[in-house]
Amino acid sequence: MKITYFGHSCFLLEAGGKRLLFDPFVSGNPLATGVRVENIRCDYVLITHAHSDHVADVETVMKHNPEATIIGIWEIYAHYSAKGYKAHPMNKGGWWTFDFGRVKMVNAVHSSSFSDGSYGGDPVGFVLDTPDGVLYVAGDTALTTDMQLIPRTCPPLTAAILPIGSNFTMDYHDAVLASDFISCNHIIGCHFDTFGFIKIDHEQARAAFAEKGKHLHLPAIGETFNVS
Repeated sequence: MKITYFGHSCFLLEAGGKRLLFDPFVSGNPLATGVRVENIRCDYVLITHAHSDHVADVETVMKHNPEATIIGIWEIYAHYSAKGYKAHPMNKGGWWTFDFGRVKMVNAVHSSSFSDGSYGGDPVGFVLDTPDGVLYVAGDTALTTDMQLIPRTCPPLTAAILPIGSNFTMDYHDAVLASDFISCNHIIGCHFDTFGFIKIDHEQARAAFAEKGKHLHLPAIGETFNVS
């Protein structure tokens, strides 16, 4: 799997011959001024929840990728399909097979509303089972024992993207426990450093994972890397 990090919780996954963009928030990120949203090309946009720091650039992305499909929980599907965008509804439970692989929507412990205050449905995470690997994208979440269901209901994970910034989500100490719950030792951090509330000590975070024999990757904005 090839992954490009655009800052905060925005990632581009290249797997199964397709390009999947997660939680497009770039233009409002003071650390991502070198990324041009209109240049991002994707086939799918997967949205974990409706907060503005995860959906602010959805419509810009869709304008420049008119054939792309949004994947989200029912309320997010309804919101964007009403605006005329192609979208696929899901909810927490079973799998759906797309042309890049299977997707399972899983629980996240957080909140979700659009910037106008309208209901965004439950927050979620995604497990993607592709020919190139299996990736768990947790979205914004607190540590939850529901994560222990993932290795019982999904193929073994190649890697997982977990929030580590604390205050609004797990901190890196809880993310270490989460990595145990999901039986995954290759963790990619997200939702850190963007704003003052979520700045972290990178070395301490890496050390917390290394102490447990795990690897924490804190990508630079704009970095592209392979996971296998």
